[in-house]
Amino acid sequence: MVEYEPVIGMEVHVELQTKSKMFCGCKVDFGGDPNTRCCPVCLGLPGSLPVVNGRAVEFMTKAALALNCTIAPQFIFHRKNYYYPDLPKNYQISQYDNPLGSNGCVEIFAGGRHKKIAVRRVHMEEDTGKLLHVAGKKSYVDYNRSGVPLMEIVTMNPPPPGFDQIETAEEAREYLQRLRSILVYLGVSDCKMEEGSLRCEPNISIKPVGQVEFGTKTEIKNLNSFRAVFLGVQYEIERQERLLRAGDRVVQETRRWDDNRGVTAAMRSKEVEQEYRYFPEPDLVPMRLTQERIDDLRSQLPELPLAKVARFQEQYGLSEADAGVLADSPETADFFEDCAAGAPDPKVVCNWITGEYLRLLNSTGRTMAESGLTASQVSELLGLIDKGTINRKTAKSVFDEMFQTGKTAAQIVAEKGLQQVSDSSEIEVAVDRVLAANPGEIERFRNGEEKLMSFFVGQVMREMKGKANPEVVNSLLKGKLK
Repeated sequence: MVEYEPVIGMEVHVELQTKSKMFCGCKVDFGGDPNTRCCPVCLGLPGSLPVVNGRAVEFMTKAALALNCTIAPQFIFHRKNYYYPDLPKNYQISQYDNPLGSNGCVEIFAGGRHKKIAVRRVHMEEDTGKLLHVAGKKSYVDYNRSGVPLMEIVTMNPPPPGFDQIETAEEAREYLQRLRSILVYLGVSDCKMEEGSLRCEPNISIKPVGQVEFGTKTEIKNLNSFRAVFLGVQYEIERQERLLRAGDRVVQETRRWDDNRGVTAAMRSKEVEQEYRYFPEPDLVPMRLTQERIDDLRSQLPELPLAKVARFQEQYGLSEADAGVLADSPETADFFEDCAAGAPDPKVVCNWITGEYLRLLNSTGRTMAESGLTASQVSELLGLIDKGTINRKTAKSVFDEMFQTGKTAAQIVAEKGLQQVSDSSEIEVAVDRVLAANPGEIERFRNGEEKLMSFFVGQVMREMKGKANPEVVNSLLKGKLK
């Protein structure tokens, strides 16, 4: 039986976090009443002329540098010609054969492997409008998004020597996650996928293992979640393999992801490059970036996620997995370092943030800023554990209340009388009551069922309303049971 292997390319569109659009002064913002943030320039009305947004050029240059790209010292804009209702000018100002950045890479870790995914190009363009489909087979168009600064990042297939290509749905998802993390660190985009600030369009083909020539590719349009990327790519790989095994052929086309049915569906035949009839934009002059300016922008780059992961491993003794979770966003990384400053064991700090804190954030949908918790409050809680004021089980309930109310750990412990009991004579009374009530379990324990120790500990903790010092409980139980 013929074995197939996939070849996956990624086109990622990123809306830049500038105050105004790419070629005009209209405000960039999400939502609002339709068609209230547009002007003759972004609507392409006769006589209007575009002016390049310098801030957008800076943002895209920083992104290209962070992706290890070569920066073009001079570049021009092109017109990409096609007709669609969300494109008011019937062309899109973009870049063609001379992009701002080229030959970069994104490093990922997926499926137990480190890979350097080759990036072919990073280029500038303007976003299109947005079609709104309503009941009755009607569609409306909102041009508020038309002209928003857009950056397109495209991977390279086949990659040059020393670089890798994306071969699985897991790697496609990981690539997008790592790319998003870099862009958020740079501050060039909020990358809110649910608002369309980050959109992914994978193209997928399969070929017999070992064959050099690529198969026919399909493209999945506008995926706006990591889950959709993974499921869409995985489904398309399986769909194409079913077609080839049945003796059918794969058609080059654009498809969409139907999340309700869990399938991709055909949209239209895929355009080829020549159909866009690219030509230089006559209303914009060539732009030049001096080496001095490129070096200045490079010096402004922050510590990026990959470097931060390596430093967290070295400085705090964390595992690569833990460091990766903490470094996923600058907000989480900064919070960890603030909490870890002066902490006796950074690993304990890491466990609380990646465990309890992220659990609460995920369940409530809040950000760290919205939660109201400060690093000093978390440090205070961990200090109470270290001092033996409360035990770890009590600390979890205290942390939950801190998150919900904004109160400090000390306030909650004092108000509810949660101080840990370490007096062995007081705990021994509870231990004796538990042992007296469970003679059968004592006999089983002495006959070799040592796992019953956790049962006895739990019963004593219940007697003490969770406030007993676990070390004292264990010590007393071992002495009496053995």
